[in-house]
Amino acid sequence: MIRLLLVHDSCLVRSVLAEWLRREPGLEVDDTPWHDASRRLRSVRPDVCAADLECAGSDGAPPLGELSASGAGPTPPRLLVLANANRPGLLKRAVEAGALGYVDTKGSPEGLVHAIRRVAKGKRFVDESLGFGFLKATQIPLTRRELSVLSLAAAGASIAEIAGILHLSHGTVRNYMAAITRKTGARNRIDAIRISQGEGWL
Repeated sequence: MIRLLLVHDSCLVRSVLAEWLRREPGLEVDDTPWHDASRRLRSVRPDVCAADLECAGSDGAPPLGELSASGAGPTPPRLLVLANANRPGLLKRAVEAGALGYVDTKGSPEGLVHAIRRVAKGKRFVDESLGFGFLKATQIPLTRRELSVLSLAAAGASIAEIAGILHLSHGTVRNYMAAITRKTGARNRIDAIRISQGEGWL
């Protein structure tokens, strides 16, 4: 039996998908929105965690690190993400978080089941349709921290708010913003946000 925790912020999508997966033999399925994922992870102790990437955490990114933290138990779950090729920035974050499976959100439920079973065995699964997204992800000039800073700036956070959320000094945040502006070839912070959103980095 494979214990699966499905993490998705859309209640309707999550409920329908979880119910469909429960009909599959050998799957024991629990589901949760992102804000409750850490708690459910500790109580369910899943073998596989399937998480939708279209969610912004407190640092402007899906809190994928929480899904593979040691607090989840002696054996952290294997991570599978539901992704979109048009969001290479999120794919890059998933790779950095150690995700083993990558399923295109435009794919079929049967494909998701196949991916879950492979990941549960410790095998990698990558939808071919995400290839272009991975290629673009390798071309992103910004670091993980710079993406977090820029994501918060894009959400309207001030320098002080970004510093508070990420536990940085105001000067460090300004240095990150200067580096972001330089790396993206932007004129200013607003232009950097526009460029990054247009490229799908945020």
